[in-house]
Amino acid sequence: MNEYQDHTLAGENVKTDFLKDMTYSEYLNLDQILTAQSPLTDQHDEKLFIIIHQVSELWMKLIIHELNSAMEDIKHDDFRLAFKKLARVTNIQNQLINSWSVLATMTPSDYLNFRDELGNASGFQSYQNRMMEYCLGYKTTHALSIYEKDPGIHSRLKAQLGTPSIYDEAIRAVARQGFHIDREVLSRDVTENYVPNESVKEAFRQIYLNTEEYFELYEMLEKLVDVEDLYSQWRFRHMKTVERIIGFKKGTGGSSGVNYLKRVIDDYFFRELWELRTEL
Repeated sequence: MNEYQDHTLAGENVKTDFLKDMTYSEYLNLDQILTAQSPLTDQHDEKLFIIIHQVSELWMKLIIHELNSAMEDIKHDDFRLAFKKLARVTNIQNQLINSWSVLATMTPSDYLNFRDELGNASGFQSYQNRMMEYCLGYKTTHALSIYEKDPGIHSRLKAQLGTPSIYDEAIRAVARQGFHIDREVLSRDVTENYVPNESVKEAFRQIYLNTEEYFELYEMLEKLVDVEDLYSQWRFRHMKTVERIIGFKKGTGGSSGVNYLKRVIDDYFFRELWELRTEL
C-alpha cells in the first residue's frame, strides 16, 4: 500500500484479515465472471465484443427479474412497489442503450478480424431478449426451436411464454377498478400475441381524461410507455451500431441484419397506449 493510501486509512477500522471470512470477490463470484471471456482469436477487439454482450445479458437478467416481480405487484394491486421496479427497469435500459456507444468504437476492419470465428452464433439467439419480449407481450414461438439444444433454457422460455405479460396484468388491474374490458381480452390465450381491443383503449381513454381520479392507473400506464419508449431506443441504437460496423451484410445467425432490425423498430407492445395519444 502506498503512502497516500496508508494516510487515508489511518484511524479507519478496515478489516484486512479474510483467512476465515468471505471476501468481496467471493461474494460476487468474480473468479467466474472475470474468467468467462474466452476469445477465439488474438484480435484486440474481440474481448470488447464479448464483454459488451456479457454485460448486456446481465442487465437483461435483472430486467426480467424486475418485470416479473412488478407483474406480481400489479396482479395484487400493489402499484407503488411495481412503480419502483419499473423505474429501475428504465434506468437499466439506459445502461443498455449506452452500451452500444462503447461497441461502436469498434470499426468494420476490427470486426472483420474475428467475425468469421463466430460461426452462426448471433445476438438474435439471446434467450433472455426473448424472455424480455415475452414479459412485455410479444409472444412469438417461431424461434423456440433454437433453444432445444438446452432443455433447461427451453423450459424456462415456455414457462415465460405461458405467463401473462405485464400488459395483460395492467389490463386486468384496470378491469378490477371497474372499467369495462371485453371478456375475450381478460380470458385470452396468453401464449399468443395480444390483439388490440377497443374496450381496452376506451378504458385507457377514461383514465387519461380523469388522471386525478385514477392516478395510480394513469401512472402505471405511463410507466409502461416509459419502458416501451426506451426499448425502441435500444432497438434503434442496435440497428445503427450494426449498420455502422457491418453495413447491410447478413447477420451471423442468418437474419437479414440491418433490414430485420429496421422492421422491428416500429413494432409495438402496448399499441393502444400509443394510438391514444393521437386520439385524445
